[in-house]
Amino acid sequence: MTAASIPSVPTVTLNDGHTIPQLGFGVFQVPPAETQKAVEEALAAGYRHIDTAAAYRNEDGVGMALAATGISRDEVFITTKLRNGEQGVTRMALENSLAALGLDRVDLYLIHWPVPSQNLYTEAWAELVAARKEGLATSIGVSNFLPEHLERLEQSSEVVPTVNQIELHPSFQQRATQEATRQRGIAVEAYSPIGQGVDLKEQVVKGIAADLGVTASQVVLAWHLAQGTIVIPKSSRPERMAENLGAVDVQLTAEQIEAISALDTDKRVGADPATAAFTQL
Repeated sequence: MTAASIPSVPTVTLNDGHTIPQLGFGVFQVPPAETQKAVEEALAAGYRHIDTAAAYRNEDGVGMALAATGISRDEVFITTKLRNGEQGVTRMALENSLAALGLDRVDLYLIHWPVPSQNLYTEAWAELVAARKEGLATSIGVSNFLPEHLERLEQSSEVVPTVNQIELHPSFQQRATQEATRQRGIAVEAYSPIGQGVDLKEQVVKGIAADLGVTASQVVLAWHLAQGTIVIPKSSRPERMAENLGAVDVQLTAEQIEAISALDTDKRVGADPATAAFTQL
């Protein structure tokens, strides 16, 4: 793919004034031994937003890819996340992530899950606020936070998260959580944006794809983008990486967006943040 053919990815301005590329590349479930190659291919395809996490055990692969490509650090937006079992040692966890990535700061650091049974996420948030002040993280946010978790953070801190990264796709839209997030000025970021492939089988999606001459994946990603949602699809195949990136050029009509939105079944693919309590260690 030549530079001229790489799609121009729009950005979203966060509530702290910093911007994030609206479409990024996620490395969830990418094996550590394959991560460097996958990220190098994603960067070559034109991605400038890479999403990882300590729990994925592949931060070092992301870091090696950044070093190998020689792309300027300021040109690539890097997100990583705090493991559930390290909410009591947040500063140390962030330092370990930075060491693995080979960076002196990340662009976005997230609390991966609230884990309400631990009752530590407000303390962890205070540590994220401190880390931001020190320049270890440019922006800070949360992931998998439900309305009640956002409300408790609001009561405990004057600092509002910039992002809430949640499971979000046409068949599971978390409308109450989206509303609670957006009304606080927090950007919504979707993981599992195509429902781990399930939503691509919907006749509505396939029909729109056929009408537009694009793929089902591009249709679903374009649906996210049209609503201002940040989205982080993943793929280990270069042709699929390029395909997903091409979603930024797909324009849906209001009727097509509405038809896709009507697919909501309220069925999760992943864990429920109200009860999830795994340590990720």
